Amino acid sequence: MKRVSGLMVAVLLLLGACRDEPGPSTSQASGGRTTAGVIVAMGDSLTAGYGVAIEESYPALLEKKLRAAGHPYQVINAGVSGETSSGALSRLEWVLTMKPDIVILETGANDGLRGIAPQVAEDNIRKMMTTLKERGITVVLAGMRMVRNLGPNYVARFNDIYPKLAGESDVIFMPFFLEGVAMVRQLNQEDGIHPNPAGYGKIVENLFPYVVRAIAKRGGSPAKVRP
Repeated sequence: MKRVSGLMVAVLLLLGACRDEPGPSTSQASGGRTTAGVIVAMGDSLTAGYGVAIEESYPALLEKKLRAAGHPYQVINAGVSGETSSGALSRLEWVLTMKPDIVILETGANDGLRGIAPQVAEDNIRKMMTTLKERGITVVLAGMRMVRNLGPNYVARFNDIYPKLAGESDVIFMPFFLEGVAMVRQLNQEDGIHPNPAGYGKIVENLFPYVVRAIAKRGGSPAKVRP
């Protein structure tokens, strides 16, 4: 257990230490093709695809899988390495300029690493979800979990953020973004921290049903088709 907890601390340390660099603006899979709608993947280095090629990041893999299943959505990578929920909130208006139909929101792990009060992350994520819903955007909320090293009270409070918010709001909820990937050696890069292409493939496999539910929630297609 000590080894597991230590590795999870390392995961969060690197997530927090990465430079604040935006991920690629779009996945490369959508160039020149008819697009039924726009999905924006918003998050930290796990979304940006730290350490892998653009086409191997989860947003690019998700777009490819969606199109193969008959859902021709463009998936935009709006990940920023090292970002906290406060940083995500501060750039939400920029995300809205992309005119998304669906937003996959993965944020908050770096708040936990820095010992920021869980209430701050909760309030920030709630504000983002409220704004997105007011704009008629469907939200897929990706949950995160905190390491035990930070103490049982903090961990319990942090881990409660995501199910609590999902229960308050009509969002699609994925309980744990790194399910089946965290601490699995063969699914992570040599640093043992960030997913490798196979790890991102597993994330997309897990995430895919939630995104399909979001598409279905919108009636199978967005209000307008983008050429």
